[in-house]
Amino acid sequence: MRQSTLLLPTLKENPADADVISHRLMLRAGLIRQLASGLYTWLPLGLRVLRKIETIIREEMNISGAQEVLMPVVQPAELWQESGRWQKMGDEMLRMQDRHERDFCLGPTHEEVITDIFRREIHSYKQLPINFYQIQTKFRDERRPRFGVMRAREFMMKDAYSFHLDQASFDATYQEMYDCYSRILTRMQLTFRPVQADTGNIGGDNSHEFHVLASSGEDTIAYAAGGTYAANLEKATALAPSSAPAPAEDLERIDTPNEKTIDAISKRLNLPANRCVKTLVVKGNEGPVAIILRGDHELNEIKAAKLPNIVAPLTFADEKEIVASMGAHPGSLGPVNCKIDYLVDRDAAALADFVCGANEDAVHFTGANWHRDCALEDKQIVDARNVVEGDTAPDGKGTIEFLRGIEVGHIFQLDKAYSEPLEASVLDKEGTSQIPIMGCYGMGVTRLVAAVIEQNHDEDGILWPQPLTPYDLHIVALNPQKSTAVREAAEKLYADAIAAGLEVLLDDRDERPGVKFADADLIGIPQRLVVGDRGLKNDVVEYKLRHEASATEVSLVNVIDEVTAKLK
Repeated sequence: MRQSTLLLPTLKENPADADVISHRLMLRAGLIRQLASGLYTWLPLGLRVLRKIETIIREEMNISGAQEVLMPVVQPAELWQESGRWQKMGDEMLRMQDRHERDFCLGPTHEEVITDIFRREIHSYKQLPINFYQIQTKFRDERRPRFGVMRAREFMMKDAYSFHLDQASFDATYQEMYDCYSRILTRMQLTFRPVQADTGNIGGDNSHEFHVLASSGEDTIAYAAGGTYAANLEKATALAPSSAPAPAEDLERIDTPNEKTIDAISKRLNLPANRCVKTLVVKGNEGPVAIILRGDHELNEIKAAKLPNIVAPLTFADEKEIVASMGAHPGSLGPVNCKIDYLVDRDAAALADFVCGANEDAVHFTGANWHRDCALEDKQIVDARNVVEGDTAPDGKGTIEFLRGIEVGHIFQLDKAYSEPLEASVLDKEGTSQIPIMGCYGMGVTRLVAAVIEQNHDEDGILWPQPLTPYDLHIVALNPQKSTAVREAAEKLYADAIAAGLEVLLDDRDERPGVKFADADLIGIPQRLVVGDRGLKNDVVEYKLRHEASATEVSLVNVIDEVTAKLK
């Protein structure tokens, strides 16, 4: 491709509304342009990268045995009403009516559609297991689109759905998808981590997210340094503590008129926060429930929402409800003489002689102990906190450290959440109708472009991994309009490289060398040849790898061989 005819509108300055490096570089390098909030047009250079990502995904999904389909973006309301999600999806789903006043939506996901295909076309156990995938546009009406294509309203996604008659069959496909995702990201030369993840409202034990590691990532990953454990912070847990030691102090009531926080009470008593407990009150199915944590720990709201008798999504009680149920305001609450049901995080349950609120305004207890001063049964002990760096991993191997990650894939079990309400079934060996369990496997295609850039850039621009580069080779001709020798040499190299099977971008523009070099660094093609009069006098060109600081001189005769050797 000749750069003089390519739509490649590069920018010198960072756009003011771009918050993360990938968004800035995708705009500056001419990969995308914004049409409206969360809506982007992919320009030629960006589309080439997008297509290469699609190709890798498609090849590996085909190897896994999945079958490609393509489902409509526009979906009828009836399917969503059958599954019960027409109202549950909320404002993220864009609803509309056709000219006949029939309800439709722009698909944010395709579980209903694929289940409808299954119930119409698959009838026998002999056809199972089966796994369908597509690479398709999704639309989710994000309240606040941000970070460019990483959190856009319209985006491309690879979504796959499998159907099984038993857990063993699902587990085998789940492992294959785990391995498939690992192969995909490895082929893209990305540094990534699969981590245990929360399954959301679906439930089940099978769920992994795949994160590309980057300091700009939205998600926190907890992993074991010196071990193998890794989980999203929402899911992560630490090694269970030992039982609480025997009491050594008497319960003592103290006035705390100005101390309403853990920090304040710790300073007042000259005790560390981990010797205190804090009490949070949330809405329960049968009235308010208290959740008690160690003072230096934070509540994990995802875990808490799944605790017994807790309303999901987690909702905190307001001050009026707290006073009515506990007899005191927040800041003076605790388990001693607590009037409502309470759950105790296991680290708080391992404390002895702790400090807590007395359920009386401006009063605390010191020397509080479980069993002696407040009841504690095994069923009340729960895991409700966020892990912190330095915790021991749950398997006892290594200590927890944090990384930032960009979630690019998620695999999990749907169970019968869609097959049952949509009455999808097959006949088993005995001729009995059986409802299959389902698996779901998503990967963000457009998001992957941004994730690649977040992990591969420097102060000058993008550094594309070779499998994803828009072109294999960038030939930069210096002043070709003024030098016949440069123009002819560049054209010959261009033709020879194409003949050798390379994808080539030839910068034949009438621009100053400084502009050409800046653009070359910005768009980040891994291999660059610079053709100039000075080098041609000695029958050489400059050969430079994008990630290296300096160039070398290579003979005109051998340079294409060197480029192709690098690709291999």
